[in-house]
Amino acid sequence: MKKILFTIIAVFALIIPSYAATYSASKQAPVVGANLLTKNGIPATNVKFMVVSGSPDNSNYATNRTINISTNDLTYAGNDNEVAAVVASELGHIISGHSARSRVISLLTEGNNVNTNETATAFATNYKTLKEDQEADNVAVDLMVTAGYNPLAIIVVLTKQTGTYWETLQGKPANAERAMNVYNYVSYAYPAKVKAGYGCNEYRNFLTYANTIVADRKANKKADSKNTKNQTKAKKKTSSQITKFKTRGGLSGWDAAYGLLNGAN
Repeated sequence: MKKILFTIIAVFALIIPSYAATYSASKQAPVVGANLLTKNGIPATNVKFMVVSGSPDNSNYATNRTINISTNDLTYAGNDNEVAAVVASELGHIISGHSARSRVISLLTEGNNVNTNETATAFATNYKTLKEDQEADNVAVDLMVTAGYNPLAIIVVLTKQTGTYWETLQGKPANAERAMNVYNYVSYAYPAKVKAGYGCNEYRNFLTYANTIVADRKANKKADSKNTKNQTKAKKKTSSQITKFKTRGGLSGWDAAYGLLNGAN
């Protein structure tokens, strides 16, 4: 009987830790998000983090202080670094003003025979163009490094996703252009992070793709010089955006413009 009880206890001892070890990206998003804000000196009073389905719309962040995070994106996050990648990229859009632009456009088009609802909806759902995603990712890198997270996790989250038909056909990882943009930026701004690396297969597979591009670029002095100039410009812009966002009390330039225009009406 004692042997049976011992066996049962041993089985439960093995099972219980496995449940406890289950990682919930959705539950960690508010915790990681709060850390990103406070460690970067960004006003965090009354800021809420909401996990939503579909594409998150943060165009009203300046007024409701709610940061919406897509559950679809969090699906690819398996630890705090990767959750930080998802949350910080969304913060990057807010800080860059991409998500507030729709409100300004809507306000400017009122009374001009433009369907403002359609205009606002179009801008809210399509603001994440590749260029804007790359700009937001650069901001995310700076936020993550300051908060103590590994910025290479952005590459991991991006490349875990399903690639497009053309990416697959060309043998590229998913979101290849965004991931390469992050790699270039981190290599320039935080080379020690690239040297330390990121221990997972997705990152190692990405390096196979990235190393060829870097080698070709370094073999071309003109291309290498252009990349350095682009990264210098990106770092300066990113630092400026974060600083201005903090000095405005958590407002992007587009948020500030909306406040001025709305007050004038």
